[in-house]
Order: sequence, then C-alpha cells, then structure tokens
Amino acid sequence: MISEKMKPLVQNNSAIREMFEEGKRLAAIYGRENVYDFSLGNPNVPAPAEVNQAIRDVLDEEESTFVHGYMSNSGYEDVRETIAGSLNRRFGTAFHQGNILMTVGAASGMNVILKTILNPGDQVIAFAPYFLEYGNYVRNYDGELVIVPPDTTDFQPDMAAFEARINKKTKAVIINTPNNPTGVVYSHETLCEIAGILEKKQAELGASIVLLSDEPYRELAYDGVEVPYVTNYYANTVVCYSYSKSLSLPGERIGYLVIPDELEDSQTVFAAATIANRVLGCVNAPSLMQRVVKRCVDAKTDVAAYDRNRNLLYSSLTEYGFSCVKPQGAFYLFVKSPEEDEKAFCGICKQHNILVVPGTSFACPGYVRISYCVSYEQIERSLPAFKAVAAHYGLI
Repeated sequence: MISEKMKPLVQNNSAIREMFEEGKRLAAIYGRENVYDFSLGNPNVPAPAEVNQAIRDVLDEEESTFVHGYMSNSGYEDVRETIAGSLNRRFGTAFHQGNILMTVGAASGMNVILKTILNPGDQVIAFAPYFLEYGNYVRNYDGELVIVPPDTTDFQPDMAAFEARINKKTKAVIINTPNNPTGVVYSHETLCEIAGILEKKQAELGASIVLLSDEPYRELAYDGVEVPYVTNYYANTVVCYSYSKSLSLPGERIGYLVIPDELEDSQTVFAAATIANRVLGCVNAPSLMQRVVKRCVDAKTDVAAYDRNRNLLYSSLTEYGFSCVKPQGAFYLFVKSPEEDEKAFCGICKQHNILVVPGTSFACPGYVRISYCVSYEQIERSLPAFKAVAAHYGLI
C-alpha cells in the first residue's frame, strides 16, 4: 500500500526517535530519574517569560479573526518587516519584508527552498557529519545528496574534498553552523573559503549554486564565539532559521527563510518559494506564533544553562578518558567511540541506562552524539554511569 519512496524510510526509522522511545520504555521499568536520555535535541530550558506573556497579550489585544485567520502565504508583512529590522541591526544587513518568508520551522523552510530550486537529478552537497534528514529532504524532490567526508581532527569542512565534488549537476550546498551534531561553528575564514570556492565554480561551470545555511542553533554559542552571518559572504545564499532552539519552541514550528535581494533572480525565487509554501500543504506559518515572534524578536533563551551543562559534561567525560572536540555552539557533544563499532558502544551505554545516538545517523561512524539540553541534575546523576562505561573500556 505505501509508496516506494516511503518503504526505506519505514525500514530505517530515525535512530534518534527510536532512542527517544526506548528512553520512555526504560523509564517505565527503572524510573525516569534512573534513565539518562541524551538522544533528542528537545530544549530543557523554558521559553523566555516574555514569550508566554506575548501569547496572552496577542490574544487579549488583537482581533481574534485576525490572529487566527489567513494571511499571505509568505506571512504577515509587519512580522516580516520586524524580523528584517532585527537582522539588520545585528548583522549589518539591508533586508526588508520582501526578503523574509515565514515557515513552519527550519525543516519546512528547507523543504520549501529545495522544492523551489531543485530539478530531478540535481545534486546537493552536505558536509558530514550532518543532520541526516537532509538526505530525505533532497530526495523528496528527486535530487541527490552528495556527502563531503568529515575531517575528524576539528570537524571543519574539508575544502579540497568539497571542491572536488562540485560539478555541473551541483545546485546547492547545505551548511549548518553551529553544527548538529558536533557543536562546531564555521569561522570567518571557513566561510570566506567556502564562498571563494563557490564563486570560482560558478564562473567555471556557468551555473548558479545556492548556499543553504541551516541556522536553528545560531543564538546558542559559547565563550564569546561569533557566528558569522552567511549572506555577508556569498550572494547566492538562502538562510533557513527556526525559533525552536533560540526561544525553546520546538513544538510550535515557527521559523523563516531569508531570500536576499543579492540572490540571483531573487524576486522570482521568493515568489516561487511562497507558492511552494502553499502547495506543500503548509499554506502559511502558524498565525498566532507569527504575532508572538513580532513581539519577541529580540528575546533570548538562557544560554548560560546550556553552557553550564556543556562544561560539566565535557570536563567529566574527558576526565574519564573519552575524546571529543569541545562544542562552540548548539547543545551536543560528539564523542569518539572507544570501539570501532559505535552501535556496540551505544549498546554498552544502554546497559547503564545511558541513551546516546550513533554517529552513523549523521554519516559519521565511530562517534556518538550526546544531547545536553537536559537538566543539570540529570547530567550529575548520569556521571557514575558514564564512569562505569569508561571503566568497561579500560579508559580509567
């Protein structure tokens, strides 16, 4: 009954979601406090107080039929203008409402822009490790995902391997910074190099290549690390943004695309993306949350709480003999497995009620992802279990 495209997805259901469900099963057996679920990137930090207040204010102060009604498929004009103004103040850009398209989160935004630009057989490049749904998103529109293997020394892009994979079929490149699963932030120098390679290849091939910057973790950066704004580096850039992490609103599904004037044929792309937003079945981004975002455009989540978690988990695991690059952003540790088969390592962790995600889920075997957007107390409770796993492997 199901389609051929869906069959492999059913067979290879997300390991992240499977671990999440396994966590619920184990919690029923051992008690929630005795299961250390680090599988899902579900923010533990509450939404800022002004978000909850804005929801009340919108419902009290704005006309009900307006708040809950249709609007342009690209979103409310005043909301888009407010977002453009915020970006301009923070990043020195010159956006206007005609550059902002409201979407049902960043994932939907990625699908909107891929539907807009891809023809069957077009190739999209991604840097491993990467959020594995990228492949599904590309295949939704009969494109092909081309993977740049990881440089596991620092998880910055391998530029030579990247340049070698660009050809006449290349239509887009996806970057994700701060990165899921490594927490690495692409530096000014890295973005300059990516932009230089793309400009060179566009000239050589006589074709346009779009750089898709997936940015749900933009506001989650530590130690004063700057997250450069990608449209300032390369003209043919589209930004996919979500408030899921920056405002702890993953279930509300609210985000936007930035389609700059500098993008080739930008007005046509924006118009087509607006139609894609509709025909994909989204119709428009959630109306109430658009009104809330307008009032909370510069609100911030409690990054200090994630930083505290990061420091405790990183310092403890490295003390126990585990190896990983200290994350600069997001809320993940990407830890090298003590044995070649990281799925076997995940199995040993599960014996101690620790749930982590294998690196094969991010096209990077030999590593596991640990999501530290949990309570500080859960991390404290988990440390004896991690220590026992380290002892199992002779790390301590």
